[in-house]
Amino acid sequence: MLFYRYISENLTNYLNNRMWELGENAFDYALLSDEQAENARKDMVQDKGFFILPSELFINVCSRAPQDDNLYETLETAFRNIEESAVGAESEDDFKGLFDDIDVNSKKLGDTVAKRNDKLVKLLHGVQGMNLGNYQDNTIDAFGDAYEFLMGMYASNAGKSGGEYYTPQEVSELLAKITLVGKTSVNKVYDLACGSGSLLLKFAKILGTENVRDGFYGQEINITTYNLCRINMFLHDVSYDKFDIALGNTLTEPKHWDFEPFEAIVSNPLYSIHWEGEDNPVLINDPRYAPAGVLAPKSKADLAFIMHTLSWLATDGTAAIVCFPGVMYRSGKERKIRKYLIDNNYIDCVIQLPDNLFFGTTIAACIMVLKKGKTDSSVLFIDASSACVKVKNSNKLTDEHIEKIFSAFTDRKDSEHFTRVVSNDAIEAQDYNLSVSTYVEQKDTREVIDINALNKELEAIVAREAVLRAEIDKIIAEIEG
Repeated sequence: MLFYRYISENLTNYLNNRMWELGENAFDYALLSDEQAENARKDMVQDKGFFILPSELFINVCSRAPQDDNLYETLETAFRNIEESAVGAESEDDFKGLFDDIDVNSKKLGDTVAKRNDKLVKLLHGVQGMNLGNYQDNTIDAFGDAYEFLMGMYASNAGKSGGEYYTPQEVSELLAKITLVGKTSVNKVYDLACGSGSLLLKFAKILGTENVRDGFYGQEINITTYNLCRINMFLHDVSYDKFDIALGNTLTEPKHWDFEPFEAIVSNPLYSIHWEGEDNPVLINDPRYAPAGVLAPKSKADLAFIMHTLSWLATDGTAAIVCFPGVMYRSGKERKIRKYLIDNNYIDCVIQLPDNLFFGTTIAACIMVLKKGKTDSSVLFIDASSACVKVKNSNKLTDEHIEKIFSAFTDRKDSEHFTRVVSNDAIEAQDYNLSVSTYVEQKDTREVIDINALNKELEAIVAREAVLRAEIDKIIAEIEG
């Protein structure tokens, strides 16, 4: 409903502003008849990518809702017409199936049509009552911020699936900042497992949409999350011609293989998921995986995501990928892939994050930073495992923690118990183990005990015990006598 309100207001304000520029100060698109509005359909689809009739605008449907006995049908028709308005236009793929996961006739809303209508009326009026500003006041980000808040709340209560939808904002910010060192703009950004798009949109906040010159790209295998991502793009004022979100399996059906390489790649793929691997004889010859000479294990696709990332990365680009910690030290095929990455000098940094930081898991994940244009043959290891604060049952990175990690990444200097720069030769000597704990010694926080003082304390306790024993013996003797 939030998205429905957004695109209704988006179109209305756009048309009103255009008419005001032409001197029609009293013009209000929401008050037109559907017949009058049809004259603007072609231009609106070309400019905005979609079209909504005045009668199907959020504000008008909302005002009629209490008297509409077939409200769910009204909403279904409006949603279907919005999608169909883009058919045949450049924006068709961006709107196709966008409302598929919205069931306004679900029995979860009530066991009768009347009860469902009552819930829908309350939902519409609730969204209408949200103070989200308007475009003329330049408060458009309120829609995106509201959506991000709702997504975060959902992810925190979604159990194991929460992390599939959403990456915590503070982690998104750290990943984006890492990939943007030395840059004020990039050609485009990419997330190979984009979820709801929160990682991609962090670049719009940091750089500004106009400084992501060729737009935002991603791929998502879950159709519900794929739809959420596209909605998220619109709600953050990323127009249909500035994003390309694809549906499908990135590892076996990549959708952006023929595009110019990406200068910034960020992602938080699902950890250690199963994939086809060696069961698919074609994959070993895939140009993404072939250079390592081996495929990631069928039961652990983590390094397949890393190899895909590397293949899509521009020569002067940076990628920051959240990884399951096991990929840093496990043997077998994963060790061979790490060897390929180190021997070719592609790994720039490994960051150990705190545990219990992500939705749906308590695992202490890592960040692997990849570069193709490195000038030194070493890897920076950062132990940020304690860089967090406790918030209810989870851990959280504060602004200070983000800045501390980011400064360590840019400074690239040794720091006791926190950072260490290790040569590729030294990593080879450790059998290509990339665990941060192998190279950064953790601070010993155990209490220092003075053995001599402890011994004297024990002597005093024993002496006192002897005195008490003697006193007790006296008392017992008197009682017996």
